[in-house]
Formats: sequence, structure tokens, C-alpha cells
Amino acid sequence: MNRINQKLQEDKKILSIYFSAGYPNLNDTVQIIQDLEKSGVDMIEIGLPFSDPLADGPTIQKSSTKALQNGMTTKLLFEQLSNIRESVKIPLIIMGYFNPMLQYGVEAFCKKCHEIGIDGLILPDLPVDIYDEQYKDIFEKYGLINIFLITPQTSESRIRYIDSVSNGFIYMVSSASVTGNSDGFGIEQEKYFERIHKMKLNNPQIVGFGINDKQTFTQATKFAKGAIVGSSFIKSLTNNEAIDCFVERFAMINKQK
Repeated sequence: MNRINQKLQEDKKILSIYFSAGYPNLNDTVQIIQDLEKSGVDMIEIGLPFSDPLADGPTIQKSSTKALQNGMTTKLLFEQLSNIRESVKIPLIIMGYFNPMLQYGVEAFCKKCHEIGIDGLILPDLPVDIYDEQYKDIFEKYGLINIFLITPQTSESRIRYIDSVSNGFIYMVSSASVTGNSDGFGIEQEKYFERIHKMKLNNPQIVGFGINDKQTFTQATKFAKGAIVGSSFIKSLTNNEAIDCFVERFAMINKQK
């Protein structure tokens, strides 16, 4: 069974952390992953830097730009992660954009992910219908879960189609904005979380965008399986905050669930 599915079966709320590979320094990637696992994080999304990140807010864009300036590439990321499964057991997901994957070769990319031990991919600019028609068989051949995003504006029929194609979790974007753009969740967002919960989808949902403290983590996971922290963690890296101290902000709630 894929590590993502194994983790989703655990009786707890999932804390997933996103960071940009190659940031703050080019060779920090593996150490950050190892430290996150030791700190109690359930899942990690490794950002593959891209020059035109459509869904990313200013914080992640800056970290991605710095990582590219540091020299991060798809090939180098794969090299850095080549032995990651010797020390890390939790699910690892690569989040990026389809263009670098297309340039590398879709099947070659998937094969390399499988060899390394990557469990899934998040590609916000790969439409679900294109994936379903052209690439699903390749992803499944290499045991990769492809994770799709939904927003408050996604129609019910589209959500149900995404659910039918998915086999892991659905990335539930908290609002129709870029990452790092929220100071908390209002009534409309809470209604959205509850509305999706009441659809009783086959795949659990994990909420992303705007998770930055215990309050937003609690709000996000009231109806969902977990939450993703991205911009807030990258800010902590920028400020040289200890990773275990950062994770502790969310760990108390995570352990209570």
C-alpha cells in the first residue's frame, strides 16, 4: 500500500508541511526532511521550484526564486533524494508544475520518483481530465498518487469527477487566492469546509492555504482529515527558527485528535 494511504488510515489529524527544495540553501533539502520527520510531521510536500508558480503567494515565490538562483533543478533534486528512504519513512510528495515534468519526460519523471520512493505528486496546472485521458496509466504504473486541488468555486460535478479519478486525498484549497494570503478562516470558509464534508467523498480532504497557527489548523481539520502548512514554515526557515519549535505550534492539536 502507498505510504499516503497508510497514513490516511491512521486515527489522527494529518499535519503536512511544504517547503521549497534548495531553500534556504541548495543542499538543505534532505536535512529539512529528516528534521521534519523527527519533529513529528506526518507528511512532507517537497516543492520543485519553478519560474512561474501560478498558485504560490509571495513567500513561496521568493523561496522558489532563491532556490533556482541557488542552482536547484529537477535533476539535482532527484540526486539529493536518491537515498532519502534510508532515513525517512513518512510519505513524501513532490509539488510542482507540469512544465518541468514535461521537459524531463512524464514517464521518466514518474519512474525516477518510484525509484527514489516518492509517494505522490501535486501538479496544480495539470487538468484532471487531461491526466485521466493521457497520464493516469503512467502514474499508476509507478505507484504514484496524483493529488488534485479543489476550491470554493469548484462545481459539485467537477469535485465528484476529481474524487472518482483520485486514489489518495483531495487538496482542498481554503479560498480562491494564492498561498500565504489568510489571517484566519471566516464563516464562508467554514461553510465551505462543512459543505465538502457533507458530500461524503470517497477520498479524504486535506486543507491548504492559510494554515499558520493552532487556531487555523483546528478550523481546517474540523471537517477534514488534515492540513498543510507552507508559507508559515518557509518564513520560519527564513528566520532560522528551529524546526522542532515550529512544528510544536501544531503538534499539540495534532496529538489530541
